[in-house]
Amino acid sequence: MTIASKLPDVGTTIFTKMSALAAEKGAINLSQGFPDFRPDERLLTRASEALLNGNNQYSPMTGLPALRGAIAELIARHYGRDVSPVDEITVTSGASEAIFDAITALVHQGDEVILFDPAYDLYESAIILAGGVCRRVTLTAPDFRPDWQVFASLLTDKTRLVLINTPHNPTGSCWTTGDLELLWQAIKSRDIYVLSDEVYEFIHFGESAVSVHKHAKLSERSLVVSSFGKSFHLTGWKVGYVVAPTELMVELRKVHQYVTFCTATPLQQALAEHLEQAPESSAELAAFYQKKRDVLRNALADSRFTLLPCDGTYFQLLDYRDISDLDDVAFCEWLIDEVGVAAIPVSVFYQQAPKDQRLIRLCFAKEEETLIEAAQRLSRL
Repeated sequence: MTIASKLPDVGTTIFTKMSALAAEKGAINLSQGFPDFRPDERLLTRASEALLNGNNQYSPMTGLPALRGAIAELIARHYGRDVSPVDEITVTSGASEAIFDAITALVHQGDEVILFDPAYDLYESAIILAGGVCRRVTLTAPDFRPDWQVFASLLTDKTRLVLINTPHNPTGSCWTTGDLELLWQAIKSRDIYVLSDEVYEFIHFGESAVSVHKHAKLSERSLVVSSFGKSFHLTGWKVGYVVAPTELMVELRKVHQYVTFCTATPLQQALAEHLEQAPESSAELAAFYQKKRDVLRNALADSRFTLLPCDGTYFQLLDYRDISDLDDVAFCEWLIDEVGVAAIPVSVFYQQAPKDQRLIRLCFAKEEETLIEAAQRLSRL
């Protein structure tokens, strides 16, 4: 029998490929976005206690009440927005599940979804599985600012959803309050929803992060996705959450209950206790990662790479056009073989990358010694 694939163009992700090559060659892995250091020991202790004390059965489908309450307090503290922990917050098995649930719930056959390229690869696959059609606004170096005239030209009666991501992976760029207002002005008279991927919300350097939570009108028709994995260096826990108005949350929960139903109960309990007892944790994240960013940037200052601005996330883009004419995928493979450093080619985040672009992405969520050693190897080029 021949299998008719729903995702015929999807194979092994570039992240898996580069991490596997790095392990095979013994290269320093700055490709995949995960920390190589331990999370807060208090969180690990709380999770262990929750496991050992017997809190190991299903949680409510929407998430532990204690955690949803702590999330509501977190949002009020950071953004000044009051949300209902009962009706407007759902805990998910990672931000990826939240994004998939939202797209599945809102996108119908033939609906159009606008993305800003470069975009995380999950977005397109989830849209295709829902029967939707991707429309793209291309962001270009060095600042990767949205072109709102191009955006407006893509709006049609079929546009159902706009998917945004700020702080932005892979570019490290951040939207402004003006960007959110221009988005609102473009869609306010249309039947269009917004899915805002804000998993790096607390990793923002300089002014406080822009968020849909802070835009009263946009938040009334938006789903905002967050990630404890990113905020507390626990990517393997796969605990995220989504905030949305009640009518949108009702539809998302219909999907969520059949995707995972609920998320690991002891991990939810540990996070609820941590948010209550260490409320300063998220506020400290920006300074923590800015120091790591600066270590990497300073160590690469005398290299032949051009460092692009990084205003948020834990990713740094490098332009290598002064070093090689190879395309970025080939160059990343060459870096692993010849230099011993693994990176991610930025072209894989685009449907069609700008011609002659030569950019790679490094993850600086690593120990400082790891960053310095990788930078020293790269600086020999």
